[in-house]
Amino acid sequence: MKKVDAIIKPFKLDDVREALSAVGITGMTASEVKGFGRQKGHTELYRGAEYVVDFLPKVKIEVVINENQLDDCIEAITSAAKTGKIGDGKIFVTSVEKVVRIRTGEEDETAI
Repeated sequence: MKKVDAIIKPFKLDDVREALSAVGITGMTASEVKGFGRQKGHTELYRGAEYVVDFLPKVKIEVVINENQLDDCIEAITSAAKTGKIGDGKIFVTSVEKVVRIRTGEEDETAI
């Protein structure tokens, strides 16, 4: 099993959710997060004062999948989240040792 964490632009969340659903991935967790990479921050004007916004709003998507779904998952996220501009985000893939569905006690692939 694999866990896919994707950091994307907030306005791309619905597109990514639909793309994942289209390839058979039905469950995901989305969180509002803040961060920066090469995009850095930017300067804003508020009530006449200029200030630097260091952290930019992003959405973090977490999906746990069977290993055979990994390539489809990455392709779906990449194609749906891509704008071609700086700050499109990143995808991180890690191994998952165990999954347990709390309600039924199912484990691993049957619990996903």
